[in-house]
Amino acid sequence: MIFDEKRIKLKNGVTAILKSPEPGTGVKMLDYIKTACGETDFLARYPEEWEEVSVESEEKWINHGRESQNVCLINCQIDGEIVGNCEIRFRGGAKTCHRATLAIAILKKYWNLGIGSFMFLELLALAEQREGITVVELEFIEGNDRAKALYEKFGFRVVGERPNAFKRRDGSMAREYFMQKML
Repeated sequence: MIFDEKRIKLKNGVTAILKSPEPGTGVKMLDYIKTACGETDFLARYPEEWEEVSVESEEKWINHGRESQNVCLINCQIDGEIVGNCEIRFRGGAKTCHRATLAIAILKKYWNLGIGSFMFLELLALAEQREGITVVELEFIEGNDRAKALYEKFGFRVVGERPNAFKRRDGSMAREYFMQKML
C-alpha cells in the first residue's frame, strides 16, 4: 500500500515529509534502523542484529509494503534523511481480520517534535478507513514510559503482558505489554 506524500510542520518549525519508502532506499532504511536500535533498549533488536539483513532483503520488504494491500509503511524524512518509520499491518483470516497491528521507531534526535503523533494520526486513519477493522494493537517494552504515554494519548489501553519477554545484555529481563484501541 502506498502512502501519499504528506508535509507536516514539527514543533520546532521544521517541515518533515511522511511517505512510503521508495525502492532503492534499502541502505538508508537499514542505516536508520541500526541507529534507532542503538539509541534505546526499547526496540526488539540490537543494531548488530540488523547486520544479518541484506540490502536485497530490505528492498524486498520495502517493495512488499508498497505492493501489499495489507501493509502500509510510512517514513518520516527531514532533508532526505529517514528519521522515523512506522507501519500498520492488517491481519488476514476469518478469526483475526478485524485486527490491525502498529509499530513505530523514531531517531532519538527527533523525539519530542510531534513525529510520533503525526504518524499515529495517519496509521489510525488508515485503520478507520479499512472495512471491518475494529481493534488496533501494539506492544511496548517495560520502562518505555514515553511510548506508553503516546499510545494512551491515542486511546490505547494495556490488555495484557508477557513476563520475561526480552533479555537485555546485562541479563535482566523486561516485560512486554500488549495494548489495544477499539475503533
